[in-house]
Amino acid sequence: MTDEPVGVGPCPRPWPDDPRLDPELLAAGDRRNVLDEYRYWTVDAIVADLDQRRHGFHVAIENWEHDRNIGTVVRTANAFLAREVHIVGRRKWNRRGAMMTDVYQHVRHHATIEDLVAWSTAERLAIIGIDNLPGSVPLESTELTENCVLLFGQEGPGLSPEAHAASEMVCSIAQYGSTRSINAGVAAGIAMHSWIRRWA
Repeated sequence: MTDEPVGVGPCPRPWPDDPRLDPELLAAGDRRNVLDEYRYWTVDAIVADLDQRRHGFHVAIENWEHDRNIGTVVRTANAFLAREVHIVGRRKWNRRGAMMTDVYQHVRHHATIEDLVAWSTAERLAIIGIDNLPGSVPLESTELTENCVLLFGQEGPGLSPEAHAASEMVCSIAQYGSTRSINAGVAAGIAMHSWIRRWA
């Protein structure tokens, strides 16, 4: 374990002539949890660069009971460069688990599953539910669609009946231990990486 601070200190002068750089960060140092290539960049510049290469999948998660996993889902979506994250249900969500990655990740709100369906239909995106439900197909042997919405339910109850009905298919994640289900944030990471392995 080291007590070394994360990131870099103030940038030596003369400063680079680059409009992407933030003068405050150049002067004070950049201690954010970002890739080295983004050191001293403004948030807007980082988002603009990410937007040039975001992947074709979206992530949606139901938020009826203030699910604490949403922050983790947003952070993982940023790591795998999802096009957008969609919060369905309550607008407010616990951002602590996102570790500030929500400033780099596009997050959209839908009041209901019906609103998400209307949006995804207009965008021609297949909705793929992720849950261990009767009739689901194994994620491990399923080829996910390149342009899709990976939909996750509330921690505990899983996909709501409305979300299940809205899904073109539901994929399950193989488990081998004694627990009945895995954390929604973990399931989201597994599903996103399945997409990455096929399409990235």
